[in-house]
Amino acid sequence: QVQLVESGGGLVQAGGSLRLSCAASGRTFSSYAMGWFRQVPGKEREFVAGISRGGGNTYYADSVKGRFTISRDNAKNTVYLQMNSLKPEDTAAYYCAAGSYAYRTNSFQYDYWGQGTQVTVSS
Repeated sequence: QVQLVESGGGLVQAGGSLRLSCAASGRTFSSYAMGWFRQVPGKEREFVAGISRGGGNTYYADSVKGRFTISRDNAKNTVYLQMNSLKPEDTAAYYCAAGSYAYRTNSFQYDYWGQGTQVTVSS
């Protein structure tokens, strides 16, 4: 089992940057593919970015490609989401998730979730 805790959210102006972190407990972090999702009230949770177990493969939603970068440090049991050139439409609660397989973009394909961190981008 894995416990996930996100941090790094906040309020930023359009065009700014934020880096989200997701710290995982347990000794099996490196055996999980990791993903970042986001959700706004009244809408379904949306895939943002994913990374394979070893970190060698990354994949992104078209809406964030070229602006967001996912990375992981297995020695620190942490996954990151660097968000640049933020837009008001990026405003959402951001969640990290752990799953058994890489290249999964549906929320039901992930097994463990953090509690979320709010990102608000002002225009």
